[in-house]
Amino acid sequence: MRSYLKYLLLVFAVTFSFTVMAQSVQWRDQHKVKRRETVFGIAKEYGISIQQLIDANPVMKQTGYELKKGDLIFVPFAKEGDFNPDGTVATKDSRKVTAKATDNNKVKPVNAIRVGVMLPLHNQDGDGKRMIEYYRGILLALNQLKSEGITTEVHAWNVPKGADIRVTLTDKNAPNLDIIFGPLYSDQVKPLADFCRNNNIKLVIPFSITGNEVETNPNIFQVYQTEETLNNKAIACFLERFQKSHHPVFINCNDANSQVGAFTSSLRKQLDLQKIKYDLTSTSSSSADFAKHFDASRPNVVVVNSEKSPQLNEVFAKLAQLKKARPGIAISLYGYSQWFVYQDYDLDYFFKYNTYIPTTYYYNKAADKTKELEALYQEQYNEPMAKQYIPRMAITGYDQAEFFVRGLKQHGKNFKGTASEVKYKPLQTRYNFVRVGQGGYVNDNFQLVHFKTDQTMENLVY
Repeated sequence: MRSYLKYLLLVFAVTFSFTVMAQSVQWRDQHKVKRRETVFGIAKEYGISIQQLIDANPVMKQTGYELKKGDLIFVPFAKEGDFNPDGTVATKDSRKVTAKATDNNKVKPVNAIRVGVMLPLHNQDGDGKRMIEYYRGILLALNQLKSEGITTEVHAWNVPKGADIRVTLTDKNAPNLDIIFGPLYSDQVKPLADFCRNNNIKLVIPFSITGNEVETNPNIFQVYQTEETLNNKAIACFLERFQKSHHPVFINCNDANSQVGAFTSSLRKQLDLQKIKYDLTSTSSSSADFAKHFDASRPNVVVVNSEKSPQLNEVFAKLAQLKKARPGIAISLYGYSQWFVYQDYDLDYFFKYNTYIPTTYYYNKAADKTKELEALYQEQYNEPMAKQYIPRMAITGYDQAEFFVRGLKQHGKNFKGTASEVKYKPLQTRYNFVRVGQGGYVNDNFQLVHFKTDQTMENLVY
């Protein structure tokens, strides 16, 4: 299929926001303004009307707006039947026309992979803002793939909470997609999944949802793994690594709102079933009572019943007192992925206490590739990635787009989502999908991130 590349790096200005109605947002290109260029000249160059160019760039409607060198502006597709600036009529096959014949070759992607994004792309609330960052990550990945000769045609729809996604699916471009990323909300999964099955479109559900559509729909790739599944994997990893060599110590942090109670109680049950002795203590215990629960003859592995920072800091304080009084005691920590958020101020403690974190992802802020992507994001969007989210939303979008677009390019509709099918080293999240019966596919990746006492790290992939 010969088509125009409908991809650009999306820059959200303060003045720009998506409406809360489901809508298709489609751009043909992004143009960097040169010296002495005019709106008329740019519109003519791309074969679109001046009004279309203005409508695609709401900032142009502001009083006193002036086109400046270096500005990045969106270039929409010409609509069939519209009048171009030169008086001709736009058709389905309209091409960008320039004085240089060589430029024609730039806009003729062959076998472009048609990508759809159906998520709440707006800045009205936290969901929308997170999904905007995720979408920006997808766009950065598609731009990188473009440099390798992998062309894409991207369509994005704003599908907010409460929207009837079936309305979105009436868009004429929707049935022709190769892959769709979305939705965010569980009540939108079934109609979108049914649509993808009927039109043989791959559907990537990128975030947590409820429901079991993946069990019966072979077109679904579900990234999310249930809490029960992850807890079972974390327990299996714990037993494999520690049951023969370490003494388990559970520390009660007196956290009434803990989110990890299911894990700690299930782990204790497994230890009981295997008749593995363990100790229980508390951050409120005296130093003497706290110390007597640790084994001096073999390493201890500590499990705390809270994922929160204040409680973790209390544990660090108790362990510091213990090490001061009994420096020969060996300690490891077995933690939670929520702890990654605390790396800026707890990283030294992670190394000190030989910490293991079971997880499906790892945001390595010190990695060169991560730094490069964050710098590119800052350059393109004039703001950093949101630091309060780990995993980083933009890097999540980047990794997913790289993985799935590469997979589709190499294997087409036969792509099964296995790691061996794609030559890509992820920045944050590994993907390796397994089939659920005769249904779709669920990401099976699981890993232990190990912060070693020698200040190095290792990533143990299972």
